[in-house]
Amino acid sequence: MRGGTSKALVFNVEDLPRDRAARDAIFLSAMGSPDPYGRQLDGMGGGVSSLSKVCLVGPPSVDGADVDYTFVQVQVKDAACDYRGNCGNMSSAIGPYAIDEGLVRPAVADGQATVRIHNTNTGKIIHSTFPVSGGRSVARGDLAIPGVAGTGAPVRLDFLKPGGATTGRLLPTGNAVDTLQVPGLGAVEASMVDAANACVFVDAATLGLTGTELPEKLEAMPELLAAMNEIRAHASVAMGIAPTIEQARAIRIVPFVGFVSAPQNAETLAGEPLPASAVDLVVRMLSSGQPHRALPLTASLCTAVAARIEGSVAQRAARAAGGALRLGMPSGVLTVDAAVRRLPDGGWHAERGAFFRTTRRLFDGHVYA
Repeated sequence: MRGGTSKALVFNVEDLPRDRAARDAIFLSAMGSPDPYGRQLDGMGGGVSSLSKVCLVGPPSVDGADVDYTFVQVQVKDAACDYRGNCGNMSSAIGPYAIDEGLVRPAVADGQATVRIHNTNTGKIIHSTFPVSGGRSVARGDLAIPGVAGTGAPVRLDFLKPGGATTGRLLPTGNAVDTLQVPGLGAVEASMVDAANACVFVDAATLGLTGTELPEKLEAMPELLAAMNEIRAHASVAMGIAPTIEQARAIRIVPFVGFVSAPQNAETLAGEPLPASAVDLVVRMLSSGQPHRALPLTASLCTAVAARIEGSVAQRAARAAGGALRLGMPSGVLTVDAAVRRLPDGGWHAERGAFFRTTRRLFDGHVYA
């Protein structure tokens, strides 16, 4: 299934062995990993992190949910499956899959259905609302999202209480801004925020960038990618995700690392102009060492939350706005709504985050592992 700007193989958990090692072997073979050439030609993957994903769906294990959903990031070049974070884009596929596979019966046969999803990676609840007809999900519609050709039916995703999804705390260090001492870079000012997935944000100028660089340019800058990976590793230790830098480097999916800049004129991957007036914040994000063509949704939600936290790197760069935040990214503009409030003790609480995606079932049948 395609979910937002990602694609994944989606499995009913009942069709898989219970042993995780046996499952991982199936996922690696099915996706064509490990592939030292980085193309996954011998499997269903697409050679980039956004196309090398697996989703597991099954009965709920907690109250207040209709299904459990587990996300697996399958590494492209390494024989590794990472369960440490969620994929917001693929979250949009889970509700329609659950209804179409008979795991959940919609309250109405025609109209709007809501599926309550328990993401086991983060322990968070996501409400997915989308149209159904004749008791099945509807894929066709008029919503266009950046990075996906054509249009589809809107899927609204509401992430409830997204703070602390990875570390248990919205601000793992307790601060909106910290200074990381990174060998080779020196003192790096960063905001480490954990909402939907843990992320670390730095100002583009800190890295000598404008902030509007496209993925191809970033990929041609190996020293920059290595520097960002070092920032990510040091942030991982500071956030309590990994105890050592060496172990942090081995955890590929979280935290995401990105750089932000104030609204400015840019160009999309399609070569279209993206004026400063159309965005509230410019963002570039990396995961598994690769620059994203379109922002990961969990990282987008975290960015929107960070932009609401006074003093954070993201908040200082963002245009002040009371409504939803418009994030400028390589594929265009992604609008995210986030509700964040200041607590009496001076801390911060993320109440929710919401956005719209589209999804489509591409095929079903057998994959040979």
